[in-house]
Formats: sequence, C-alpha cells, structure tokens
Amino acid sequence: MAPRRKAEAGIRDYGQVVLALQGGGALGAYQAGVYQAMHEAGIEPDWVIGTSIGAINASLIAGNAPERRLERLRAFWDRVGHGPVLNSFAQWPLVGPWLVQAATFGAGIDGFFRPNPNAFMGQTVPLAPEAAGYYSTAPLAKSLAELVDFDQVATGPTRLTVGAACVRTAQLHYFDSSHTKLDARHVMASGALPPAFPAVRIGDELYWDGGILSNTPVEAVFDDNPRRDSVVFAVHVWNPNGPEPTSIAAVMNRQKDLQYASRAETHIARQRQIHKLRHIIADLAKRLPDAEKADPMAQEMAGYGCVTRMHVVRLLAPSLDNEDHGKDIDFSRAGIAARWQAGLADTRRALEQKPWTAEADPLEGFLLHELRRDLVLNKG
Repeated sequence: MAPRRKAEAGIRDYGQVVLALQGGGALGAYQAGVYQAMHEAGIEPDWVIGTSIGAINASLIAGNAPERRLERLRAFWDRVGHGPVLNSFAQWPLVGPWLVQAATFGAGIDGFFRPNPNAFMGQTVPLAPEAAGYYSTAPLAKSLAELVDFDQVATGPTRLTVGAACVRTAQLHYFDSSHTKLDARHVMASGALPPAFPAVRIGDELYWDGGILSNTPVEAVFDDNPRRDSVVFAVHVWNPNGPEPTSIAAVMNRQKDLQYASRAETHIARQRQIHKLRHIIADLAKRLPDAEKADPMAQEMAGYGCVTRMHVVRLLAPSLDNEDHGKDIDFSRAGIAARWQAGLADTRRALEQKPWTAEADPLEGFLLHELRRDLVLNKG
C-alpha cells in the first residue's frame, strides 16, 4: 500500500482531484478505464461530476467504498453489454453492426432500457410526462438500486454532481451531494435523453439529459464557490476535431461529435482568460499602497481576484475502427472492452507524465494538459 499512499499524496499537493465525465452512451466505457488507472495508482477522486452516462459512472464511483468501485463499474458494464448472439452478429462484415443496432432499437439494453409500447402507437398518442419516451428506463433504476449506495453518496468522502436540463425553463441544473440528498432519480434525470427516454420529475420540475444544454460538465468545477486548487481529469468521449464527411453516414457521425463535444474548446478558452484575469487582479491588489488597500471600494474590487490554480488534464477517447453515428449505442462486448482499455492506457500514460508538476507562469490560473491521441482502434 505504500506506493499508493505516495502517489496520492503527490498529486494532492496540487489541489483536490476532480473527475469530470461527458455523456455519450456506450462511449462511457472509456471513462471506466480512466477510473481504473486512477484506482490502480491509488488516486481516488475527491469530486466526481458527470452528465448522462458520465453521471451513471460517477454515481458508481461516489456511491461505493473505494475497494468496491471497480467491481461495481465492471458489474454495470457487464449488465449492459450485448449477449453472445448479438456479439457474434457484431463481427459480421458490413451488415453486422446494422443488425446489432436494429436489435438495440427493437429490444433495448438489458440493465438499461426497454421499449415503451405505448410510445410506438403514434407520435400524438397522449402519454404521461414521466412516460413520454420511446423506452422505459426502469431497468436502469433497478441497476442503480443494486449497484449504487446513495447513503454512501451522502456521507462518503467523494462529492457527486450530476447535470440535468430543466424541461420548463431550459436551464442547466447541477444536483450536488454537498448540499442535496441525491438518489437514483437525479442520476436518471441526467441521462434522460429525449425522445428515447422520458423526463424525470424531481420536486415540481421535469428534467432531461444535461447534455442537451452542456455535455461537458467541467464548467461546474470552474465556477464552484469557494474555488480550490484542483487537478481536473476532464474525460471527453466525443471528438471535437475530425475530417470533412464524404457520405450521409459520415455526416451523421460528425454531427453527433460536434453536438456533444459541447463547445469544449470555447469553454476552455473562456476559463483560461477568466482565471488569468483573477490572478492579475490579485497581483495588482498586492501592489496597492497600504492606504489604498484599506479603502472599502479597493477591497471589494480585490475580492474579484483569486490565486487558485486549475490543472486540467484532458483525455480524449479515440475512435474505433469503422465506427459510425451509432457508436453511442455500440454495447458490443468488443466495443466496451476496446474503449475501456483505451481509457486505461491513456490515463496510465498521463499519470506517468504528471503534467501538473511542470513549471508554470505565476499569472496563469488555468493550465491545460492535452493528452490526446489521434488513433483508430480495432475492436476485433
């Protein structure tokens, strides 16, 4: 256990450890591999924040004791992986992936969702607001009840935050265990992507998947109050960069990447600028004469300054060989395994490099460490 304690103490010299997870359905297997690498290195996150499948993975982490987290992640991904028949179809050239997708649309995913027959009777057939979706997520509720201890979420050491979109107001809401008692409804609301899944009611409001408004939940970390020095592992499963599409299938694939990458580059540029300005204000405030420092107006303005530092380690999931716009419903065993192993390998490399230890400009409050690889993996 000595190497684990040493590794954990080293990274915490740079602040709290945060794991931020995008939404992306089956692509979320990459996130499980990221956590495995952290766990093996003895680094348990202080805060896990996620949207959609990222919220599910986050709840499996925060909702279990550290020694059980990896086991529970494996149990969930084993539940949602296709059975042997569909897995054999997935290996067929050309038509195999289509057959698997058709089976997913028709029968759902064990442990996750199943068809809602009433929704298929017609788009204008009246449905209860909590049932207005093509699929029921009752299987997911059962999986969460069996695999996540929400008392652990409330009392354990790891903070959990999940993002959801308010249906009525179009406002993004982050449900946070630091001030709200979370349960399965909050996690399911974060993953209630319409029209596939119905909205989830919490209090008087209905909520849909947070990815509708922002699929990259790091903004909640950057805007947290009070701010703290942090090492943030931002796990992106949608590629913001890609080639020009040359077919309708490629257009649909690229459109999904653009939509759910969720303007991550813009968020990063904005946060870098804001954090630098906070550092500049703090530095200028220190240079004021003592008489000016005592002035209430000067003190108020100095309050906008901040010397906290955010190290953001961005991990970007690679593409699989021949993947298409249905990649987020690729729950084949081979696809899950390939993405999980990619997350494991990428994060091991990041932890070996320890980019947060590099020298930095004292005026920079936001330091991005881009650990991406533009590779195409073969899942066979």
